[in-house]
Amino acid sequence: MRKVVQYRTKTNRADENQALIEKVFGELDSARPEGLRYASLRMNDGVSFLHIAEIDTPHGSNPLAATAAFTEFQRDLADRCEVQPHAVDATIVGNYGLLAG
Repeated sequence: MRKVVQYRTKTNRADENQALIEKVFGELDSARPEGLRYASLRMNDGVSFLHIAEIDTPHGSNPLAATAAFTEFQRDLADRCEVQPHAVDATIVGNYGLLAG
């Protein structure tokens, strides 16, 4: 399963959002959960973010959702956002070494 999520934070909350994302990656680096590939990008406008997740686990469980840092990241995400997160499933059309499969 591949998910793409995009949203725009309030100008005064973008740095906070990035710091929370960095904590997620810190926890992932320590825990090294199997079956997860995950990237987060901050766009050049400074307030828009894009997250890409590939989850390949038995029974479709999401190891990202099991992390404490991700739970904290999601806690007040709606309040940090000017444009709320929009998540969609995605299919690879072209790929040069970035995504699996």
